[in-house]
Formats: sequence, C-alpha cells, structure tokens
Amino acid sequence: MSREIIELKVSSSSNVADLAAAIVGIMLENRKADPEILAIGAGALNQAIKGIIRARGLLASSASEKVVINPYFKEVTTSLGEKRTAIACLIERI
Repeated sequence: MSREIIELKVSSSSNVADLAAAIVGIMLENRKADPEILAIGAGALNQAIKGIIRARGLLASSASEKVVINPYFKEVTTSLGEKRTAIACLIERI
C-alpha cells in the first residue's frame, strides 16, 4: 500500500515542541500519511532529533502508535533554487 509522505522542514531555530506536535498530529489524524523530517546542517539536525524523540515519547505514552525512524540522505532544492543534501527521517508505523 502506497502511503502519502508529509514533509516537515526543520531549521536550527525550529521549536522542538511545535515539531513534536506536528509529528504526533500527522501520526494520529492522518492514517494514510507518514511524516518525513528534513534537516540541512548540524543545528537543524539537532532540533529534528529532539522533536522526533519528544514525539515518540508522546506516542508511546498514549499507547496508540508504535513507530520506527528511518534516516537517509535526500537531495532537495532550496527556496533559492540550490541543490543541497538533507538528512531525512521518515517516521513509519509498525
């Protein structure tokens, strides 16, 4: 079954609580979609990982979703048209 991927772009100034809430919202409200977190740079990756950890804790405490996080590199185009390599983390239900 093909699932929809909802991209969430993270920067070094992203709010961890807001990111976690967005991940949880996607996981609980849209049963046919999985969130993909995209981060370019060490600061963005730090915020992304903290947001994923917080979301995973929230999902585990509700006992509603078990998830696995699959990290990989992904080529993206920035708003300025530049090609960059992002670290992507796909969060999937198990």
